[in-house]
Amino acid sequence: MDQITLRNRLLVATGMWREATGEPLPRLAPGAPDEQLQDFELQLVNRLWESATPDNAREIADRTWDLVHDRPDSDPVKQRVVECHEALAKLTRLGD
Repeated sequence: MDQITLRNRLLVATGMWREATGEPLPRLAPGAPDEQLQDFELQLVNRLWESATPDNAREIADRTWDLVHDRPDSDPVKQRVVECHEALAKLTRLGD
């Protein structure tokens, strides 16, 4: 992953983390920057999904999709977002 893409993804993910949790950024295990970023993004998606309710499920789905919409289907973070969207869709139907 090139440095500009890495930086842009980090900016989006850290901003989303701060807005969604209001907590400090989590500590990341040592490793390659692209792997650290992917781990952080997965933590972010999981944290957002865990906070979903019928009232905010659509918002959570939109936010997580904004994170990965332009990535290939093979991207692990995009795959996790798709899994979460399926669960969020069920949650939303239950709340309707």
